[in-house]
Amino acid sequence: MKSEKMALRTFTTKQAARQAMWDQLVADKVARFPFPPHGRIPNFAGAKEAAERLFTIPLFRDATCIKVNPDAPQRYVRELALRRGITIFVPTPRLRGGFRRFDPRKIPQDKLRHAASLSKGKPWGELVPLEELPQLDAIVTGSVAVTPKGHRCGKGEGYGDLEYAILRELGHAPVPVATTVHAIQVAKDFPREATDLPLHFIITPEMILNVSPPPHPPNGIDWAKLSSQDLEDMPILGELKNRKRKDVNRKE
Repeated sequence: MKSEKMALRTFTTKQAARQAMWDQLVADKVARFPFPPHGRIPNFAGAKEAAERLFTIPLFRDATCIKVNPDAPQRYVRELALRRGITIFVPTPRLRGGFRRFDPRKIPQDKLRHAASLSKGKPWGELVPLEELPQLDAIVTGSVAVTPKGHRCGKGEGYGDLEYAILRELGHAPVPVATTVHAIQVAKDFPREATDLPLHFIITPEMILNVSPPPHPPNGIDWAKLSSQDLEDMPILGELKNRKRKDVNRKE
C-alpha cells in the first residue's frame, strides 16, 4: 500500500494507527535513527526541515517560552528554539524528575547543540519546581499518528497528555500545541479521548496544517486513570494530588 493512501486511512484503534505508521515509515525508508521506530516517537527524514518550518509560524517565531518533548525528531526544534533565544522546558524521561528549564542566556553558543540533545543536555538544564513553571506561549509535542482534525496519538504511554494536564491542573491557561511529523504519519481518523493533547498545528517538511477548530483541551488530570504505581513512578503526580487534597480540605 502506498503511503499517500495510508495517509487517508481511518483506524478503529490508536494502536492500529501507530502500527501502520511505524511500518510505513520503515517500508518507505524514511525512518531515521534511533531504530527501530516502533515503540517510540519515530524520527524521520525531513525532521530538521519541519522544525525550520515550525518557526515560520508567527506564534513560534515570536515566542519566549515553550515546552518541547525530549524525543529525537524534535531535537531540531529544541536547538532552533535555543538559537532564537527561546527558553524551553523539557520533561524528564517518564516524568520522574518533572521538568528541566533550558535558558539560552545561560548556555554558551557552541553548546546549544549539546543542550538540545537528550543524551548531552542534562548539564545545561535546571530542574524546576511545579510552582515555578511559567505560563507558556506554546507547546511542541512528538507524535506517532495525527489527523487533520487535530487528533494525536503518541507511543501509547500517555506522557504528552499528562504533561499538558499537569499544566492545566496548576491553573495554566490552555496554549496552542504543534507537532512535527512526516506526511506519512497523517491519517484520516482514529479514536480520540477527552484527555488527549489537542493539536493546533501539524507541520511536515513540506507544509503547515492549521487545525480549525482544534479539539477541546482537557481541564486537568483524570485521576481515575492513574494507578498507585503511576503515582509512585512519577512523584510529580503524587505532589500534585497532595496539593489538590490540601486545597479541597482548606475550602471545606
